Amino acid sequence: MSQDLSHLLEAGLRALGFALEADRRAALLSFLELLNKWNRAYNLTAVRDPREMVTIHLLDSLAILPYLHGQRLIDVGTGAGLPGMALAMAKPEGAWTLLDSNAKKVRFLTQVVIELKLGNVEVVRARAEEYRPLRLFDTVVARAVCSLKELLSIAGHLIAPEGSLLAMKGTYPEAELGALGSSCPVPQVHRLDVPGLEAERHLVVFDFARETPRV
Repeated sequence: MSQDLSHLLEAGLRALGFALEADRRAALLSFLELLNKWNRAYNLTAVRDPREMVTIHLLDSLAILPYLHGQRLIDVGTGAGLPGMALAMAKPEGAWTLLDSNAKKVRFLTQVVIELKLGNVEVVRARAEEYRPLRLFDTVVARAVCSLKELLSIAGHLIAPEGSLLAMKGTYPEAELGALGSSCPVPQVHRLDVPGLEAERHLVVFDFARETPRV
């Protein structure tokens, strides 16, 4: 990847208020290089321009970094590794599971783990509702996978008793929030400002450690 992409990533990280070490930034750009290479044959993402990949894939993923907690984290329906792979590189002290049922995407992610020597990432091919880990997760992340109600249904069993579920959305998901039943915890919704991205981004956080009862 060119110096231009490196500068773009550094500027975006500064705008987000993060300071990642040089080796982590290099790993993120190496991931993009592999994604770009595999994308030609496997059509892993509709984004083709490397500069757009920095913004739409890396910076968009990293915008939720402050909301992660705990040591065990999972990205449900990770696809091409977004946001999970980017977050795992930025938070190497966390043990990450990247979960997806698509074989070609799992093959790609497995190759990324091998080539970049990522010891904190496990790639699992399974459907979320069928996956039964030995230990539950402190943070469950999902990016545009399904509605909030369905996400709680298919991934709720993965969350540790005091864990959290982070659902990445575009525009404010008013209809999805309204469709949540009375048995669901009350989430917090945060607007995210992604450098270089004009489209809206929101993060819906279900914090089971501070569950607010509905009335």
